[in-house]
Amino acid sequence: MRTLIENLEFVLTVDKTDTVLSNASVVVDGERFSDVGPAAVIASRYGRETFDRIVDGSRFGMTPGFIDSHVHLSETLSRAVFPDCLATRAWVFHWAKPFYANVTGEDEVVGATLGMAEMLRCGTTCFLDMGAQSDVRGVVEAIDKIGMRGITGRHAADVRPAVIPPGWTEEMMAHHFFPDAATALKALERTVKDFDGAGGGRVRCWCNIEGKEPCSLELHVGARALAEKLGVGTTYHLATSIEEAHVCERKHGLWPISRIAAHGGLASNLVIAHCVAVQDDEVGLMADAGTKVAFCPGTAVKLAKGATRIGKYPEMMDAGMDVGLGTDGVSAGGTMNLMRQLYMVAGMFKDSRMDSTLVGARKALRMATIEGAQALGWAAEIGSIEKGKRADFVLFDLDHFEWVPYGDPLQAVVYSSSPASIAQTWVNGRALFENGRVATVDEKSLHVEARRRAADVVRRAGLVMGQTPVVTTTYD
Repeated sequence: MRTLIENLEFVLTVDKTDTVLSNASVVVDGERFSDVGPAAVIASRYGRETFDRIVDGSRFGMTPGFIDSHVHLSETLSRAVFPDCLATRAWVFHWAKPFYANVTGEDEVVGATLGMAEMLRCGTTCFLDMGAQSDVRGVVEAIDKIGMRGITGRHAADVRPAVIPPGWTEEMMAHHFFPDAATALKALERTVKDFDGAGGGRVRCWCNIEGKEPCSLELHVGARALAEKLGVGTTYHLATSIEEAHVCERKHGLWPISRIAAHGGLASNLVIAHCVAVQDDEVGLMADAGTKVAFCPGTAVKLAKGATRIGKYPEMMDAGMDVGLGTDGVSAGGTMNLMRQLYMVAGMFKDSRMDSTLVGARKALRMATIEGAQALGWAAEIGSIEKGKRADFVLFDLDHFEWVPYGDPLQAVVYSSSPASIAQTWVNGRALFENGRVATVDEKSLHVEARRRAADVVRRAGLVMGQTPVVTTTYD
């Protein structure tokens, strides 16, 4: 099908020069953009009879679809379940792990579908999921069914804590941990071979692991090497808090990034999630290796990671690193709304360092689009609005109060707008969100089922405010 979207008020292309087109039109042939340019130029090239569909874009503005560089689809049923007084390690070991251990395969698929519907409403068209805990096939099929573009995998860890934390059970640990790195790597390889390239290529599968203390050095380094052998990527959590960095230094004499680098674990097919606790020289180690980072501002703020105090994100950007944006999970960051991350990252370093030139709107939008695509190894096909690329994009309703009036569309997208003014979200040349609904899922019945399943998971996990620990010495 050939579609013309004509007379758009603006198109933020996010190409190499960040071209902004006014009074523009785009042509979508099947799954790709076949032409982009000024409306008069496009009109002169095509007869109207050559289009199967013509959309009046005069009240719309267009951006590339947003790319979430770090998300946990398996966490979607835990929204606002954990207390907000938790630091990272207590959040993981006393709340997240018991929750995940009680999520069944059916729960996981419902949660993943719910999360993707939220992402589409928020303009997100592609994501990097940390991986399924229970049902990889079900999650892959859910991505395919809803029509999104995404990367997933199989959760993997191999180091049990020496002292079992309160509330953990043998069944829970068997759920979370492989007996050793070799066994985990075999499972990861099978998963990639089974599922990479599903959904007509919209679904990719990586060698993802949990990272940090629950994973051995052998698994960290081995997952990246295996990913290289298979021609895919890997992602894991590392340097997520100053507490993690100090534990690593006490045990191994090095901070987390330096430890991985010393064993040849850094490379261009690695995306490190969070990467907050980083020393100055470690930025150079990552930049030289081509390693990517997924920064999650919402989680940093909620879990007190210290991103603006100890984080080196502006330095990573100055070093030429690809730094994408992530929402993390809905409990960690509160939402799958990547536009909230756009707003935060554009201004948080300006404020903390009292330098109004840091990051800003242009860089924030690039982090959420083309640089996210580069981190995911997908930039040849997505991340910008250019001829030949996949037609993944967002249309903003410029009659919405957030846009009345506005001057610079770039600033309006980053600082003024929200998902409330998103009119349509397209993936692969198809409108998956329009007219106030996600086209590929019955959201009303999904919400009913999600509420029921979430309550059951919390009950099974035994998570109780005021009773479940909020501090930890696990892995110390």
